[in-house]
Amino acid sequence: MPETLNVIEPATEAVLEEVPRAGTVEIDEAVARARGAFPAWRALAPAARAEHMRSLVTVLEANLDELALLEARNAGKPIGDARGEMGMVVETFRYYAGAPERLLGETIPVSGGQAFTVREPLGVVGLIVPWNFPLTIAAWKLAPAIAAGNTAVLKPAELTPLTAIRFAALALEAGIPEGVINVVAGPGSTAGRHLVEHPDVAKIAFTGSTVVGRDIASRAAATIKRVTLELGGKSANIVFADADLERAAAAAPGGAFGNAGQDCCARSRILVEESALERFMGLLEEHVTAIRVGDPLDPNTEMGPLISAGQRDSVASFLADGDPVAFAGTAPEGPGYWFAPTVLGPVARSSRVAREEVFGPIVAVLPFKDEEDAVALANDTIYGLSGSIWTRDGGRALRVARAVDSGVLSINSNTSVRVATPFGGFKQSGYGRELGPHALDAYTEVKSIYYSTR
Repeated sequence: MPETLNVIEPATEAVLEEVPRAGTVEIDEAVARARGAFPAWRALAPAARAEHMRSLVTVLEANLDELALLEARNAGKPIGDARGEMGMVVETFRYYAGAPERLLGETIPVSGGQAFTVREPLGVVGLIVPWNFPLTIAAWKLAPAIAAGNTAVLKPAELTPLTAIRFAALALEAGIPEGVINVVAGPGSTAGRHLVEHPDVAKIAFTGSTVVGRDIASRAAATIKRVTLELGGKSANIVFADADLERAAAAAPGGAFGNAGQDCCARSRILVEESALERFMGLLEEHVTAIRVGDPLDPNTEMGPLISAGQRDSVASFLADGDPVAFAGTAPEGPGYWFAPTVLGPVARSSRVAREEVFGPIVAVLPFKDEEDAVALANDTIYGLSGSIWTRDGGRALRVARAVDSGVLSINSNTSVRVATPFGGFKQSGYGRELGPHALDAYTEVKSIYYSTR
């Protein structure tokens, strides 16, 4: 009997589905299929490749509700959030459907002839995605990769493979040629590692923890693979006393507890100017205690369960450190990996919850004295992925935005991601950029050609 993965529904702790468990043999087969499909996919006229992607968009739109329900059940997401994420999947493929005909080169004046550049696809790319936004992050990688003429092997997280598997079937239904998109579900320690080390894979794009990212970068170096890493975060939500405190407090829970805090962009540190701390905390408590935690399929639910029992234990360990609980919401009892949204504070700057990524619904509040102190505190981390700045002072907003070491920042907002803008981190939050036109650079090589006119 072939090995299988038991896919668990986080809200019930019951087996949702069994899927084949991929290992090294299945990775080899998927890479071989992708390698076999590459020459024809690369040779397609850009307009033809674009048309294939537009057909895929049409099929995805027609199946959006099915995908959203599958994602909600497999990842424990509120159904409204899942529908929004599937909408972004559609938007991502629609955006990159315009890319094949816009992969432009340059002409460069040189003596004795003419030089020009072209962008060439890399070949087979390996895409390793996490369990927190399974199909959304897969789309961020797949869409620019195949638009640029590459073929792909996608390895979803073993906890959340269902939407990726369904997506692969929909891609074939849309007319994407066999072998262009290949999905293999298996553990990272075996299937993922083999994909990283495979000599026929030209690039790895990985989203996940910084610890695993370091290992992937090391293993990819053996074959000089191109690598894009989007890793952990400890993002700061900086609230100055002159900000619209009501609006900042209303937005903060979404920035910290969205997807049950299982988000590398989570604003899990709220930095508040000392003179506004008491008022801000009063406002924040009203919004945190009102968060509706429960059944992901209930349209009124705002936060679902954590992904697994292990993740719940990891998050709970931060409460054992003894940092003061300012206030908390509520969560259901019984089956399901539930955890109440919790605010700790004020906490010491040296506290573990102020320095390590929680990846769950716990946020730490830290006071600061002035603008200089706020910047120093925001930058006092190995991470640099996202963050927010709340102030009515336009000059201060721009000064702080330039001074904070982070790849993505929002002013008077807690949103991080847009399809048309680049996304990625500074420091140990990774390197390379996804989304926007910048993502295409990561899936192409620049070739320089000189044509002598002598």
